[in-house]
Amino acid sequence: MTQQINLFNPIFLQQKKIFSARTMALALAVLFVGTAGLNAYGNWRVTNMQKEADVGAALLEGRKARLASVTAEFPPRQKNPAVDAELAEAEGQLAALRQVSGVLERGELGNTRGYAEYFRALARQHVDGLWLSSVQINGAGIDIGVRGRALDPERVPGYLNRLTREPVLRGKAFGSLQIVQGAPTSRSDASGAVTSVPAPYVEFSLQSTPEAPKP
Repeated sequence: MTQQINLFNPIFLQQKKIFSARTMALALAVLFVGTAGLNAYGNWRVTNMQKEADVGAALLEGRKARLASVTAEFPPRQKNPAVDAELAEAEGQLAALRQVSGVLERGELGNTRGYAEYFRALARQHVDGLWLSSVQINGAGIDIGVRGRALDPERVPGYLNRLTREPVLRGKAFGSLQIVQGAPTSRSDASGAVTSVPAPYVEFSLQSTPEAPKP
């Protein structure tokens, strides 16, 4: 009987070297060259950025110098109190004008067309032997006063009645009507005697508000 004995052992085989000394040296050389290249590139970038920063700083200094020169040549003006006062006054006048304009637009003054129509109405109602001595219109036509004289007192009521029918005076309330004899005048004759002569007219007054009694 025979028996085979296997004397082969893998550990006795020659091991293959994966990284040889040459390979490792080559890798180290590549790593060194790469590191040196990165370092050189970084230094180049830093140098360029420093140059750009220097150029920017020079421009900034130039602009500061130019600003200082302009400021010295054209110094800022100091505020003038008189100009401020005039401006405040002008703004106040503008505000007042706007307020008046608003009042007129809203019609708060009543009749804002002026007094011309009142005088036209008085002119249309002309009566012979009767004339006006004064006309008073206050505000927007709320207070109206008419004074005049007439040779015949009987003409006064008719005149005033027609006057109140005018469109501009229609609806106006008159609280006082007076008709009195005119004040007498003094006349001297040939002998120097002074006599009192009654006035040839009567005086009338039509007022929208009652007149205060004369003292």
